[in-house]
Amino acid sequence: MSDKKKKKLTPTQQEYQAFAKEREPQRPVLANCLKAFLVGGAICLLGQGIQDFFIWNFDFTEKTAGNPTIAVLIFLSVVLTSLGVYDHLAQWAGAGSAVPVTGFANSMASAAIEHRTEGFVLGVGGKMFKLAGSVIVFGVFAAFIVALIKTLLTMLLGGGS
Repeated sequence: MSDKKKKKLTPTQQEYQAFAKEREPQRPVLANCLKAFLVGGAICLLGQGIQDFFIWNFDFTEKTAGNPTIAVLIFLSVVLTSLGVYDHLAQWAGAGSAVPVTGFANSMASAAIEHRTEGFVLGVGGKMFKLAGSVIVFGVFAAFIVALIKTLLTMLLGGGS
């Protein structure tokens, strides 16, 4: 904990904190959760529909239909971001639109669109991975740790074969 948080507040500061807390608007937590649930669920339902389309029309298996399904969802997210639609959806839905892969694609496309005036290499290419870079690094590191744990458990429990 920082030293500022450990410091006791003066009576005037305490009075101001109480005053500010009374006037702070209450957040509609239940409504926000419901919106996030509905939009996140709708995105997943759309993804399932796209996957079923690939399975029924192109003879994919469930396993092989996953990659093209994700590609289509990413493409739709980037198109909706470039048209300004996804940003309005994200404002209304909150985490429901940010958590699926479409939210990740939106964050990359938004950064690329925002910095396009700086050029393709330094603007679009450089800024697009500003947020995505940390996500990719964390994903790779997490996958490494999970694979390491799985390997160790397999060796310990499976007899090393």
